[in-house]
Amino acid sequence: MALPKYVKIVEVGARDGLQNEKAVTLADKVTLVNALSKTGLKVIETGSFVSPKWVPQMADSSELFSLIER
Repeated sequence: MALPKYVKIVEVGARDGLQNEKAVTLADKVTLVNALSKTGLKVIETGSFVSPKWVPQMADSSELFSLIER
């Protein structure tokens, strides 16, 4: 079996993990994403544009995107 020359690590906790929590404040999400970013991760899935009816935890994704450090 030939191994790839590199692997791509994608952090999904701020999106996939938080959508299963009851409530996480916007401030806590910003803190989490900024802390993850400082670890050197190249790709962090931060939120998603889905119906707040189905995934209310992602309702503030647009605002989150504007507040995180890049």
